[in-house]
Amino acid sequence: MKGFLKWFSNGSKMKRWLVVILIGILLASYGMVNIVIEKELNFIEVAKIILSFVIGFSLVIVGIIFMQKRTLELFVQETDSREEAKGGNVKSLIFNKKVYDEGPNIVVIGGGAGIDSVLKGLKNYTNNITAIVTVSDYGKAATDSRKMLEMLPLDDIKDSFVALSSNEAVMSGLLNYKFNAGRLKEMSFGDIYLLAMKELYGDFTSSIEQSKNVLNMTGKVLPVTLEAIDICAELEDGTVIENKDEIPEVVTRKVSKINRVFISPSNCMPAPGVIEAINNADAIIIGPGSLYTNVIPNLLVKGVAKAVKENKGFKIYISNIMTEPGQTDNYSLSEHIKAIHEHAGKGIIDYCIYDTGEIVPEFVRKYNREGQDLVEQDTAKAKEQGIKLIQRNLSHIDGEFIRHNPDAIGYSIIELICEDMKFRDMENDSRYVMLNSKLKDTKKKLKTTMPKQKTTKSKHIRDERLSKFAMKYQDRIDSIKQSDAKTQKRKEEKINQIIRRKENTVVQTQGKEKKQSAKKKNTVKPKH
Repeated sequence: MKGFLKWFSNGSKMKRWLVVILIGILLASYGMVNIVIEKELNFIEVAKIILSFVIGFSLVIVGIIFMQKRTLELFVQETDSREEAKGGNVKSLIFNKKVYDEGPNIVVIGGGAGIDSVLKGLKNYTNNITAIVTVSDYGKAATDSRKMLEMLPLDDIKDSFVALSSNEAVMSGLLNYKFNAGRLKEMSFGDIYLLAMKELYGDFTSSIEQSKNVLNMTGKVLPVTLEAIDICAELEDGTVIENKDEIPEVVTRKVSKINRVFISPSNCMPAPGVIEAINNADAIIIGPGSLYTNVIPNLLVKGVAKAVKENKGFKIYISNIMTEPGQTDNYSLSEHIKAIHEHAGKGIIDYCIYDTGEIVPEFVRKYNREGQDLVEQDTAKAKEQGIKLIQRNLSHIDGEFIRHNPDAIGYSIIELICEDMKFRDMENDSRYVMLNSKLKDTKKKLKTTMPKQKTTKSKHIRDERLSKFAMKYQDRIDSIKQSDAKTQKRKEEKINQIIRRKENTVVQTQGKEKKQSAKKKNTVKPKH
């Protein structure tokens, strides 16, 4: 009864069609009654009766059709929590649970904020997503919550839960909530929840898989391994760093690049379900994220790189937008790819999706101050490594940070899958129709949020490795550099002035001391 009454609520938009149907019935009834009660009918009266009946009958049909349409829309709103269904458009019916369940199987390998952007974008197209993330303490001290519960470090797991949830803000607040008083003080709800799930289902992997249903998530999250591992680095000068957190600091201090990274123990086994997920994937996404601490370590777990290379689906690397101090200083696009090949072997990447580099200079300037810069797009060298490159406008400004746009990443990956289906003459396949329809909606959204910008090559640019950003904003970049140079010059002048004043003061003081000393000598009486 409650569900029936909901039809007549203000937001249901059902009453208008009920009114249309009633008007149609009245008009049709009026026409039929006139036929019965009138003894003689002239041409005009017959025309009025027919017109009344036709209009009334048409209104009844239209009302019924739109009532059914609206009923379906209400059904979608009740059963589909995704963004597309919130507007209540009946077109979103094609994106209901059944359709998502038939979507492509996609595995995302990585960690940190980068993988979260990919997951947020892909969950709008398919339910068949598996996030494979590293479970490692990275050398950090365990939190009070982890010590008390004897839990593995699960920050990346929890972040992936948030990215795949229907309400990210609520899920983030819940999993990261820390109790402020009582026996649970300083304990994290997320750690308590995962421990309870582990106790309930017997093992860690099963508990995380079951969280998909408990937390109403899209897809699932798997740890790359259940063993506690450390991420270590060997620098070009031979220095070995066994603490992940110390890598940037030591690299910067020694001014020596990373030669390789490795995990300890080196023979750790993948968690149950990891290899199976990779084998069944239609597409495997690697990155974005910290190259040496979030991306490559996952590929070093025994059997993971081999499974990825043997997979016949799409193997896509999402390039970082900015370099990272102490890890990828001055790294170009090809150098990121080369590092992955050196650690995991060639054949692990088929495609690389990279950003156009069109970012407002003022935001890049903030990163420059911290030793970061845009990744140079040396596409010629990247192609020499056998990689197919796809350039897309991936970046957007999220608060004070330059991030990958989830919609743009999801669109780029699914577009590649759709193009392959089209090449195989699968345009009539329901999966292609539905994915392509969703792509069109996303494309319209991206046009409003990320308008296409025209770029013109500056006459000052001669290096082909420079990005579109440098080509487009060279004048503004030069202006910023000149402004910084002037500011620095003024600072230096002020410092020099202060130094000169101090020197003058010292000289004057010394002069006064000499005069006073001379006077004392002159006033001293000679001894007889």
